[in-house]
Amino acid sequence: MKTLTIIGLLALLAFTGNAQGVFDAGLKAGINTSKISTSKDNYTPETINNYLFGAFMRINMGRIYIQPEAYFNSKGGEYIDEFNASTINSFNLKTVDVPALLGFKIIDQKAFNLRVMAGPVFSFVTDKSAKGQFAEDKLKDNFFGWQYGAGVDFLFLTLDVRKETYSDDIYASPDFNTKNGNFVVSLGIKLF
Repeated sequence: MKTLTIIGLLALLAFTGNAQGVFDAGLKAGINTSKISTSKDNYTPETINNYLFGAFMRINMGRIYIQPEAYFNSKGGEYIDEFNASTINSFNLKTVDVPALLGFKIIDQKAFNLRVMAGPVFSFVTDKSAKGQFAEDKLKDNFFGWQYGAGVDFLFLTLDVRKETYSDDIYASPDFNTKNGNFVVSLGIKLF
């Protein structure tokens, strides 16, 4: 019975994925790789991996589309102080990210699309923590950035690869400028 239910669900998803309409919506999950950049010369930034999950919509207008999203994201940064390598200097942020992307379908077929997209992303911090020289109260509560990248749709599946950069410092300190950059890979499923 479980096998029949799974086959039925996959058939339904394949049917809705093939019905390429004006409006698509679905769920997505993925991983991101974060790295901080700083104005200090004696700090070496380290790359850390985190996760994301949420939902997306796509409004199709021929080859052009608009894709607003909302997802829960975990990101942060870590660096090693060359003078004190034993101290962990890091911060972790839990955010709700809301990108508003404008895209173009390079290949626009019924069962396969190759896309590029770019647009602003607004991040709202829901939880934050800091260790070492970072102070939790100096991490900003929201920030603005940009996302750009490419994606592929196959039937009801959608895969996106994006770069995310922030315009402002995410750490409010006059002597320690810190920006956070992310590389995001997400897999989504179109529900309708």
